[in-house]
Amino acid sequence: MEKNLTTGSVFKTLLYFSLPYLLAYFLQTLYGMADLFIIGQYNGVESTTAVSIGSQVMHMLTVMIVGLAMGATVMIGQAVGAGKKEQASLAIGNTITLFMILSVIVTAVLLIAVRSIVTVMSTPAEAVSGTVAYLTVCFIGVPFITAYNIISSIFRGMGDSKSPMYFIAVACVANIALDYLLIGGLGLGPVGAALGTTLSQTISVIVSLVVILKKKTGITLTATAFKPRRETMGGLLKIGIPIAMQDGFIQIAFIVITIIANRRGLNDAAAVGIVEKIIGILFLVPSSMLQSVSALSAQNVGAGKHDRARRTLFYASAMSVLWGLAAVILMQIDAETFIGLFADNAEVIRLGGQYMRGYVWDSALAGIHFCFSGYFCAYGLSGISFIHNSLSIVCVRIPVAYFASKYFTDTLFPMGLASTAGSALSVVICVGVFVWLERRRRNLSFPIFHVNKKCKNTGSLL
Repeated sequence: MEKNLTTGSVFKTLLYFSLPYLLAYFLQTLYGMADLFIIGQYNGVESTTAVSIGSQVMHMLTVMIVGLAMGATVMIGQAVGAGKKEQASLAIGNTITLFMILSVIVTAVLLIAVRSIVTVMSTPAEAVSGTVAYLTVCFIGVPFITAYNIISSIFRGMGDSKSPMYFIAVACVANIALDYLLIGGLGLGPVGAALGTTLSQTISVIVSLVVILKKKTGITLTATAFKPRRETMGGLLKIGIPIAMQDGFIQIAFIVITIIANRRGLNDAAAVGIVEKIIGILFLVPSSMLQSVSALSAQNVGAGKHDRARRTLFYASAMSVLWGLAAVILMQIDAETFIGLFADNAEVIRLGGQYMRGYVWDSALAGIHFCFSGYFCAYGLSGISFIHNSLSIVCVRIPVAYFASKYFTDTLFPMGLASTAGSALSVVICVGVFVWLERRRRNLSFPIFHVNKKCKNTGSLL
C-alpha cells in the first residue's frame, strides 16, 4: 500500500521502515543458510562445498537483480513523494516488462554456461558434479527469483516494506521444509537443496501475486503502463545499471577470494564458504539501511525535502556502525562456535575462525558506505557508488587477498582483512564526495540536487 515517508520524525520513520527490511533480510539470509546447514547434517564436505560455491554464484546473481531493481524503487519513490501517480504507474509497468524479458535471456545464457562457471570458480574436483547439478536447477528458477525481487522493489518504492517481508517469510518456511524432505528424506543432496530453493521461490511469487490482486495500492496499472517507454526505461537503467554492476563487482571480488581459497584445498574452501554465509547475517543491518535510505530519501527528494534525506543518511550510518562494532566484539570472542554450526571438521572450524576474525571488521565499515550508496542512489547518482566500489575492489580487495594467500599460507586471517581494507577505502571516498557536494551546495546557496521534472523523474546534479 502506498505510504508517505516525507513527514514525521526522521528517526522513527527510518526505524519503522527499516525493521521489516531487516526482518526480510534476516529471513532471506536464513533462507540461504538453510541449504548449507541442512546439507551439512546429511552429507559430507564435498556436498557442503558444492552448495557453498553454488549458492555464492546465485547470491551474486540475486544481488545484481536487486541492484538493477533499485532503479524502480527510486523512480517509484520519487514519483510517490512528488504525488505523480501516473509516473509511478509507468515506472511499475515498465519495470515488470523489462525484468521479465531480461530474466528469460539470463536463464538461457546461464544454463549454457553452467559448466564454464563451475570451472572458473576453481571448484575442487570432489565437488564439481554437485555444484553443476545445484546451479542447473537454480538457474531454471531465475525468472521466479527475478519476479520476487521486482515485486519487492515496487512495494518498497511505494513506502511498503512489510509486504516483501511476508513474501520472503513464506519462501523461508517452504525452503526449510523442502530441504528436510528432499535432502534428509529423499537423499537428493545438492540437487535437493537447489530444488528446495527454486520451489520455495515459486511459492513466494504465487503468494505475492495473490496479495497484489487483492491489495489496494493507490496506483492503477493499465495496459499502457507495460508498453516500453524510452524515458522510463532509460531512467530505470540509468540508476539500476551502476548499482547492479557495483554489486556484481563486489561479488566477483568475493568469488575471486573464493577461488583463491579453493586452490588452497577443500578445508579452506569450506571454511571461506561458511564464513561468507555467516557474514550475510552480520550484514543484515547495513544492507537493510542501504535499501531504507534509498527508499526514504527518494520520496523526500521527490517532495523537495533534502534536509530529511541527509538526516536519514546520518541516522542510518550511526545505527549500522553500532551494529558492526557489536558483531566485531562477538566474533573476536568466539568465532569458532558459529563456524561449528555448519561443520564438524576441526580443521574447517579452525580456519573459519581465522578468516572470520579478519573479515568481521568489514561489518562496521561497510555500514557507512552502504548508507552513502543508498543516499547517492536516491538522487540518481548511483555512478558514485559504482566508482568507489570498483576502486576498492581493484586497488585493495583482490590484491590484498592474493598476496595474503601467497605469503600467509598457514592462516586465513590476513585474507579476511582484504574486504575490510576495501571498505575503508570506500568510506574515505564516500565521505570525501559528500563533503564536496555539501560545500558546493552551500556556496551556490541552493540544493545541489534536484528532481527532474520530466517523465523519467530521476535525480540529477546541478
